[in-house]
Amino acid sequence: MRTLAPGTLVVSCQAGPENPLYGPAGMALMAQAAEAGGAGAIRANGPADVAAIRAATDLPIIGIHKLGDPAGVFITPTYAAAAGVVAAGADLVALDATLRPRPDGQRLADQIARIHTELGVPVMADVDTLAAGLAARGAGADLVATTLSGYTNGRTPIGPDVDLVRELVAQLDCPVVAEGRIRTPEDVRSVCDAGAYAVVVGHAITNPMDLTARLVGAIPAH
Repeated sequence: MRTLAPGTLVVSCQAGPENPLYGPAGMALMAQAAEAGGAGAIRANGPADVAAIRAATDLPIIGIHKLGDPAGVFITPTYAAAAGVVAAGADLVALDATLRPRPDGQRLADQIARIHTELGVPVMADVDTLAAGLAARGAGADLVATTLSGYTNGRTPIGPDVDLVRELVAQLDCPVVAEGRIRTPEDVRSVCDAGAYAVVVGHAITNPMDLTARLVGAIPAH
């Protein structure tokens, strides 16, 4: 079983339907490019993309499956969603571990226990607050990530949530992964200095549409 090593840069290879890179073929190429640049792991969404990336690289894959309403718990919300990405080749499963109501009233601890027992892979809890991180670890999560910081309270910070990384590191006895709005080498260093075990970067690497639009927007009007 491939594991997430300390000091790893994880590249999140995801794209929406509006992006020409959308789909398994585009994400497999993106993962290969990330590996060539030194990435140590990949985060990918859905069985099809995970399978294509697994065929293209031997790097560890953090599998997720986004299902349902994005306003609620939709990152790998069920055991079946986790089972699908593991069957496709994921080595770890990441899931929404915020304190919001879960589908069908299920308990986070039950979902994590079933993933451990029946799928035999580690679970990374995507959280938004210190309280959620503590609860996720108590529910059995193997790693806790700051992925959902700023996405559940209507206020999205400009940069990475370094304070949350630092708080989680101080109070948890498991690896803390920094994710969310990490765009520059300075951002990476800031979360590493706060104690992050690994760092996940997505848009700043894998969304050329967004990068191009921001640069175009900086050109003065004529």
